[in-house]
Amino acid sequence: MSFETVNVVYRKYDGSLHWHHPALLLGEDEHGVWTGCVAGTLGRKGSEPPIIWQQAFVILFPRDGWWTALFNAEPDKTEIYCDITTVPEWRDGEVTMVDLDLDVIRKRDGRIFLDDEDEFDEHQVRYAYPPDVIANARVAADHLMKAVTDFTAPFATPPHWLSHVT
Repeated sequence: MSFETVNVVYRKYDGSLHWHHPALLLGEDEHGVWTGCVAGTLGRKGSEPPIIWQQAFVILFPRDGWWTALFNAEPDKTEIYCDITTVPEWRDGEVTMVDLDLDVIRKRDGRIFLDDEDEFDEHQVRYAYPPDVIANARVAADHLMKAVTDFTAPFATPPHWLSHVT
């Protein structure tokens, strides 16, 4: 099966480039649009040298959510990594969003936590996040903490989309 390639581009609130990489456009379901990367995919953080991802993963881009969710293939120690972001926007073979620092993470050992609250607080000042951005980020983080902890779909089981990249 062959898939179209799209560019995944996370930026910071000032417009600077954050994580970016190519991905395969796998499909859509009731949760949103899914992309995937096979093991060995190259990614970059800003203008830093590329890195090679050792495990395959898929990313869910919800249609209206202030977040994205990455699901790692085993044996990666992080099962799910949710970035709190602006609503993903699709155009011309690219999906873009602004990374708002907060992350909801579920490790394979069962630990679930909200990460980078200090960075979120610092960037509210540095980038002058508007009140609605702060409020939407907090609502998204609270929603994801509950959904990931409660194993609510799509966080209940590894998504079937992983089979396309593993």
